[in-house]
Amino acid sequence: MKYTTDMNEGIHAETVIMPGANGDRINAYLARPLGDGPFPAMVLAHHMPGWDLLYREFTHKFAHHGYVTISPNLYFRAGHGTPEDVAAKVRAEGGVSDDSAVGDLAGAAKFINTLPIVNGKVGIFGTCSGGRHAFLAACRTTDFNAAIDCWGGRVVMSPDQLNERTPVSPLDLTKDLSCPLLGLFGNDDTSPTPEQVNRHEAELKKHGKTYEFHRYDGAGHGFFYYFSPAYRQAQAVDGWKKVFEFCEKHLA
Repeated sequence: MKYTTDMNEGIHAETVIMPGANGDRINAYLARPLGDGPFPAMVLAHHMPGWDLLYREFTHKFAHHGYVTISPNLYFRAGHGTPEDVAAKVRAEGGVSDDSAVGDLAGAAKFINTLPIVNGKVGIFGTCSGGRHAFLAACRTTDFNAAIDCWGGRVVMSPDQLNERTPVSPLDLTKDLSCPLLGLFGNDDTSPTPEQVNRHEAELKKHGKTYEFHRYDGAGHGFFYYFSPAYRQAQAVDGWKKVFEFCEKHLA
């Protein structure tokens, strides 16, 4: 979106109820630009710290840039409380299942695509575990026109990491990726490590997928998180620029 000083700007934001995995009714945060559209849409897969204030801010950020944006509560089934308490419960239970996360994210895409102001194109964005879930959803469904994985750990999984909740390494599903992929990674990260990012990139090349990977020196896990010691200002500014350029190319 090109900004000018004479623009009429505004967004509308609210909590909504939407159909998730197995037809469950879950809550989600929806923000949309004011106006008739049509606008492209984004689904946000929140990170392991939970369905938190940061993801409200991300939802507003995408809406302000002209995207109807929804952030579903992937931890809905664990009950309610502070994001930290709910996330701790989910973490103690071994995380949400891949089936549950993919079902909720696909449900969000279908829900947002029913809105008359949406142009029919939907992207998905996630950080940390949400980056993994974004990639997984883009491989297991055809609901998305673009996917953004920000430092998603456990895309590359060893056999000892597989279990009932995460039965397949997302890397093994790369052949089924149904849309262009943007990946942003810190070279100081340990999950994923640079070697794991290399393996992921090699698999994307092997299957002829459309993708962009950008790797940042001096950055580790969570370098967008301005409230954390992990924040890296220059890398974060460039990363967000890459995100919106990618969205503009594939969704607008």
